[in-house]
Amino acid sequence: MALFAIGDTHLSLGADKSMEVFRGWENYVERLEKNWRAVVSDEDTVVIDGDISWGMHLDDCEKDFAFLHALPGRKLLIKGNHDYWWETRRKIDRFLEEHRFTSMQVVFNDAVRVGDLTVCGSRGWFFDDESADTLKVLNRERQRLIRSIESAQPGTTPVVFLHYPPVMDGRRCEEIFSVLTEYGIRRCYFGHIHGDTTGRYDDFTEDGVRFSLIAADRLKFCPKLVSRDLDFVQ
Repeated sequence: MALFAIGDTHLSLGADKSMEVFRGWENYVERLEKNWRAVVSDEDTVVIDGDISWGMHLDDCEKDFAFLHALPGRKLLIKGNHDYWWETRRKIDRFLEEHRFTSMQVVFNDAVRVGDLTVCGSRGWFFDDESADTLKVLNRERQRLIRSIESAQPGTTPVVFLHYPPVMDGRRCEEIFSVLTEYGIRRCYFGHIHGDTTGRYDDFTEDGVRFSLIAADRLKFCPKLVSRDLDFVQ
């Protein structure tokens, strides 16, 4: 049993917004499927860390979700800033149930146990805008992260997945970072950022927390191994 993660799949099988217009994203759906099937088994779990589908509404995501459901493993979905389809927990759960996407579930104000680990997380938010509206959203995301971590079962090790990076370009989102340190989180994964300069975010440690960027293009569209047989992969 293994835990993998990948973010920013940006699927658009039911929408006209292919990422192939960007350099490095050529044939990304085919590459994602090939690489996923090469490393993930039916017994494994994959966290999809936000920006999952370009669909504007849940019905627009049916083809994208069908594609993900057909891939091996259980899929845990984290909200991203481009997941406009994300509605209430009840509506998403009902949509997944009605379409029999039984391998998929959202992580939202809760946590999911994977062996002796617990997958926790939230979307996070920008931290370089001090407007009242931004601070309101940021504080809400902080509380969601706290609820998720506190939902971890005793005796398990919480692993945090955020869509927005809590550390970037020498700046820290203290509202989010302080939660990680307060709750003793030692491993955090994030997505959201793309481009040629993202290599510096592959793996780094700050104040005892090890961070990794898992945006799909940075991973060459291959899910990153987080742990196998309960042991973290460094």
